[in-house]
Amino acid sequence: MQKDCIKCKGKNPLKYCGKTRCPILAKTEAMIKTRPKLKQNWQGSTPNIFISRGGYPNLNVGILSPPEINNTEIYDAPMQWSQQNYQISQIINLRSALVNSRFISNIKGTGKLVEIAQEIGMASCPVELEITLKNKPQFSFNTSPFTAPMGPNAFLENIQITSNPKINRAVDRIVSDTDFKAQNATTELYQRGYDENFLTKLFSTGNLGIKYQRKFVPTRWSITAVDDILAKNLIDEIKYNEHAEHCAFYGNYLGNYYLVLIFPGPWSYELFEIYKPEASWNTSKDFIYTTDYEPYSGRKAYAENCAGGYYAARLAILEKLKELKFQGSVIALRMITPDYYCPLGVFVVREATRKSLQNKPIYFENKELMINYARLIIKKKWGYDINKVLNGSIILKQFKEQSKLSQFFNLNQAPL
Repeated sequence: MQKDCIKCKGKNPLKYCGKTRCPILAKTEAMIKTRPKLKQNWQGSTPNIFISRGGYPNLNVGILSPPEINNTEIYDAPMQWSQQNYQISQIINLRSALVNSRFISNIKGTGKLVEIAQEIGMASCPVELEITLKNKPQFSFNTSPFTAPMGPNAFLENIQITSNPKINRAVDRIVSDTDFKAQNATTELYQRGYDENFLTKLFSTGNLGIKYQRKFVPTRWSITAVDDILAKNLIDEIKYNEHAEHCAFYGNYLGNYYLVLIFPGPWSYELFEIYKPEASWNTSKDFIYTTDYEPYSGRKAYAENCAGGYYAARLAILEKLKELKFQGSVIALRMITPDYYCPLGVFVVREATRKSLQNKPIYFENKELMINYARLIIKKKWGYDINKVLNGSIILKQFKEQSKLSQFFNLNQAPL
């Protein structure tokens, strides 16, 4: 990769790394745009908090804000980015412009900075701030094409909230209830229309749960925790629904393509993440894939292979099944292409799956026709034989081997 970068110098990435654009140059350009605006003291607003994993249980708690006054909300709005078809370069620019004004706190820390972080976590819109840093923010320049873009950072000297944060009544009530479990609180707010991005902010800043259990949670862990909590509640709901028909959804966003196959039957879920040659994290010339699965009874361990993407895609699929009032056995095929030239976060998985499920479904008379459709569309689009992937499917194997109760009854027998 490094030798290819030296040869390419950002001029022709398709010839060397296979990506449609150089991720290093894209991050560098965003950094150059932001750098002249950086200062040690400013007034602005913050759309979100970022809590890192390093040093646990003593964490870097970062208050994210652009160093200028403008429409701050758009700097951290994954659902809005998807609805308005924001492209990778636009999202890199927004992410890179957020200054990470940070302080170190124990997961159960107290004090003024912790209280301000928690107020920001509760707010339904960006909070107005006055920020003083110990030094001018600096970029930690990373030449890896596999890391998500990050803005500059500096340690906080002082921070002041300059206007009352807008906290909705339902949020205030739930946060004030220190006997309400975090899982139930997250589900209730979701049912009231709060999206997973807001819930992650609330969850990570230690605003939910029983009083003595509340603590800061790293943002990455919080995203998966919220996706998992919401999905498990939806699974409990859809298990009462009728079985779906054979149908398939196909779509894409930011170089991530999804083919979602829904089979009639009880709930189960299997995700295959297929990396095209030269796609992110695949520096080989071959297609490679990872997979995770859960039966009707659910998983007992973390999805190590597909990680956060497993839970993000599952949430989007369950939202669609609830909308359709069905349950089913689901195989989701994700194709990651070189067009996704810079990792942006697990929100891409969730939003790409949602976009795919918004398209008109294709219905089939039986599973053989639907599986054949999957083979043909992937062969035509990418020249890849999907049989190797499908032959490893636990769900398809169960269809062949698992007996159904109806097989033990003679439906033509006259009633007694």
